[in-house]
Amino acid sequence: MKKVFIDDYKVASPIQLNDRNTHEDLDVSKKKLENELEEIREELGEFQDTVYAHGKYGVLICIQGMDTAGKDSMIREVFKDFNTRGIVVHSFKVPTELELDHDYLWRHYIALPARGKFSIFNRTHYENVLVTRVHPEYIMNENIPGIDSVDKIDQAFWEKRFEQINNFEKHVAENGTIIFKFFLNLSKKEQKNRLLRRIELKKKNWKFSPGDLKERKLWDAYQECYEEAINKTSKKYAPWYIIPADNKDAARVIVASILLKELKKYKSIEEPELEPEIKASLNEFRKQLESE
Repeated sequence: MKKVFIDDYKVASPIQLNDRNTHEDLDVSKKKLENELEEIREELGEFQDTVYAHGKYGVLICIQGMDTAGKDSMIREVFKDFNTRGIVVHSFKVPTELELDHDYLWRHYIALPARGKFSIFNRTHYENVLVTRVHPEYIMNENIPGIDSVDKIDQAFWEKRFEQINNFEKHVAENGTIIFKFFLNLSKKEQKNRLLRRIELKKKNWKFSPGDLKERKLWDAYQECYEEAINKTSKKYAPWYIIPADNKDAARVIVASILLKELKKYKSIEEPELEPEIKASLNEFRKQLESE
């Protein structure tokens, strides 16, 4: 099996999405990919217990991608061995009335992971420079002072949002949140195949929406917005990883491998030692239990 090199996926300099692969099989069969994922996620699950016991870092995992890119199944398969007490998945949809009464980052800020826990953002705060950029009329629902027409939403507005997002991520990273951002890079051809499966397979019908076809017509606009957002916001404290997403099994292995390798670089994350007086009395406590 081809080794997963983090630098092959990490965005450390400006990229063009057209130059990035959308398909990867890591030179092995589907079965071997499934077996590899099983091994990695078991290690991830064990490391999650250590993060929980250590209690000083939170881990934020952001997953973005076009419709049908495999976000839901990625979360289901990669984090299957996690203890549910230590992980929360947030699926951000259209903002509610309450959320629109606050600034656009508010609902994301309150969903950040507590120390010792993992939070997964299924769609993320980047929707605010993606969907709203393709559909700037949505910004009007935010009631931002000085923005009283779509004409006021210019390039300077988006540059300010990129700056705000960078500041948000830098702040939480400096206060103990480890950030991963994954863009599932799907080809337009594969999206077509997956949409057709949603129509043809009865058990997948519920996933299909006519709105998916309307958004598909805006594919090029979304690709441009993703490219700029990734280039403007991939930082050392909050890097983007571009994951080939046409092959779901390989994509899951790549994401899981990156998570495990990067998290294990935090050598300070380890289970705490017992208090010396308790540790010195373990034999006595054992005898008490055995004598019952």
